[in-house]
Amino acid sequence: MSGVTRSDVARLVLRLGIGGVMVAHGSQKLFGWFGGGGLEGTAAFFESTGIKPGKPSALLAGVTETGGGVLLALGLATPSTAAAVASTMAVAVGTNAQRGFFAQQGGYEYPAVLGLSAAALGIAGAGKLSLDQLTGHKLAGRTLAIISIMGSASSTFAVLRRRHVELAPVVVPGQPGS
Repeated sequence: MSGVTRSDVARLVLRLGIGGVMVAHGSQKLFGWFGGGGLEGTAAFFESTGIKPGKPSALLAGVTETGGGVLLALGLATPSTAAAVASTMAVAVGTNAQRGFFAQQGGYEYPAVLGLSAAALGIAGAGKLSLDQLTGHKLAGRTLAIISIMGSASSTFAVLRRRHVELAPVVVPGQPGS
């Protein structure tokens, strides 16, 4: 391809790195690979953190991470793919926020970096070394990107809101603290 810039190469490197990490994380959830819990273990973990129902949520997260990772690496439908990956990572941030920032304490720094990196790719685009470029950006247009961002943001809000409700203390009238 003529006119490939350092920026295009940098986007390729970032896409391959973030995409590969997302595929690995999704594979942990779906198949139990790389020391993951598989669908059942991930579902149980999700339930314990207030993300219910656990199994459909685990399946959706695993598919989004695995499929999103592949599509990011390929640079296909990049704005939409990046929005979905960023949304999944925003839920992970919300789930880990109470543990603080640093990953050593189970905090949210790692999913935040993955989500922000995906969002940056969505904004910047995949570059010339991508399937988006090869297909004439048919799946990476502005309208689809806006719809994807709005849908992903709404989904993120809904999941985190439901989790908040699930974790809210039950108030029993007449009991101390009610």
